[in-house]
Amino acid sequence: MTKPYRPWLRLPVAAWALCAVALAAIPAAAQDAPKLTLKHAIELALVHAPAAAQASADEVRASAAIQEARSNYIPQVTVGSGLGETWGYPLSLEGSAPSLINVTAQSALFNPALRDSIRSARREYQAVLFGNKDRRTQIIQDTTLSYLELAKWEGMIAYVRQQQQDAGKMEQVGEQRIEAGIDRAQTRNQAKLASARARLHVLQSEGAMQSLRLMLSQLTGLPADSIQTAPDSIPAFPAIAPGPETSVSVKPADASLSVLVAEQHAMAVGFRARAEHRALWPSVDFATQYAALAKYNNWQQFFPTKAFERNNATIGVVIRFPFFNASQHSRAQGADAEAARAKVDVQSAKNQVSQQVLKLQSSVRQLEGAREVSDLEFQIAKSNFDDTEVRMGSGGATVRDQANARADMSEKFDQLQDADFELTRARVALLRVLGELDSWAGIAK
Repeated sequence: MTKPYRPWLRLPVAAWALCAVALAAIPAAAQDAPKLTLKHAIELALVHAPAAAQASADEVRASAAIQEARSNYIPQVTVGSGLGETWGYPLSLEGSAPSLINVTAQSALFNPALRDSIRSARREYQAVLFGNKDRRTQIIQDTTLSYLELAKWEGMIAYVRQQQQDAGKMEQVGEQRIEAGIDRAQTRNQAKLASARARLHVLQSEGAMQSLRLMLSQLTGLPADSIQTAPDSIPAFPAIAPGPETSVSVKPADASLSVLVAEQHAMAVGFRARAEHRALWPSVDFATQYAALAKYNNWQQFFPTKAFERNNATIGVVIRFPFFNASQHSRAQGADAEAARAKVDVQSAKNQVSQQVLKLQSSVRQLEGAREVSDLEFQIAKSNFDDTEVRMGSGGATVRDQANARADMSEKFDQLQDADFELTRARVALLRVLGELDSWAGIAK
C-alpha cells in the first residue's frame, strides 16, 4: 500500500523549532500589546466625547451672540425695488416711494440699551466658557470612574475565575465523598449551589467589563475590544485632613466653576435689566437711502419737469425720544426681578459647594473606615474557609461546611470590592469639587 505524500514531514528540525517559537510568541505578543493609560484615556475623551462637541457648539453660539449685538453698529444695507403702477399721485409702497432701485442703510450711533446688551452677551459668553470647563471636568470624572471600575474588574477577574474552578473541584470532591458514604446525598445541592454562584459571579464580572469597555469606547473613540487598563498609571489619591473639625474656607467655593457660572450669569442678567431700563432713553441712528424713480409713476404730472429728479439720495440721523411706553416699563420691572433672583442664586451656589465639600470630606473618611471593616471581615472569612478546608481533609468538616464557608468568603470579598470602589468614587468627586481633578490626573487645565 502506497503511503500518502506528506511534504510537511520533510521539513528540517530547525523549521519546526522556528514554527514552535512563533506560535508560542503569539500569546506573549498579545499580552505585551500597549495598554491604555488613564491619562491617555482622559486626553482622548476630551476630544472624542459627545459632551466635548456640545461644549464647542455652545461656545460658538455664545460668541455669535456677541457679534450679533455688536453688528448693530455696522450699517445694514438693503437693496431692492418698489415697482408698481400709479393712478393719480404716486403713493408709497411699504413706506418708500415706488422706484426702480431702492438702497437703504441704517446703523446705531448712540444707543445705551444696545451697549448694555453687548455687555450682557459678553458675560453670558464668559458663563459658557466656565460652564464648558465644568463640562470638561465632568468628562474627566466620567472617564476616570469608568477606567477605575474597569481596572477593578480586570484585577479581580482572575480571582473570580479561580473561585469558579475551586467550586467545580469542590463539587467533584463532594460527589466522591457521597459515593464513599462520608457525606449524605443531600449535600450534593450545597456543592452545586456554590458552583452556580461562582459561575454567576464570573458572568457578572465579564458583563461589567464588557459594558465598561463599551462606555470607554464611546468616550475615547477606541475599539472596545482593544481597551486594556494599566493599573500602574493610576496616581495615588491625596490624603485629606483627619478629624471632623476640618473646615472649608471661602476660597474653594469662590473658585468653583458652578459658582463662577452663576456669577457671570447674574452679571449678564443685571446688564440685561439695565438695558431694558435704558430702552426708555433717547437713541440716535444713522440712516441713508437712494432711489431711482421711474417716469411712468406720474411724477411729472405733480412736479415740474425741471424739478423732477430720477436719482434721489438722503443721508442723516434718526433721533428718538421715547415719551411713554407702559409695556417697556413692565418689561424692565420683570428684568429687575430676574436680576435679583440671579444674585440670590450665586449665594445659593456658594452655599451648596461648601456643603458639598464638607459632605464629601466626611464621606471619604467614613468610607475609609468602612473599607477597613470590610477588609478585616474578608480576612476573617478567608481564614475560616482555609480552616474548613483543613478540617475537611481530616474528616472534621462536611461539604456543606465548606460550601457555607466559601459563600461567606465570596460575599465578604464582594463587599470589600464595593467598599473600595465607593471610596474611590467619593475621592474622585471630592477632587472635582475642589478643582484638583485635572492636576491629579496629570491633565493641563
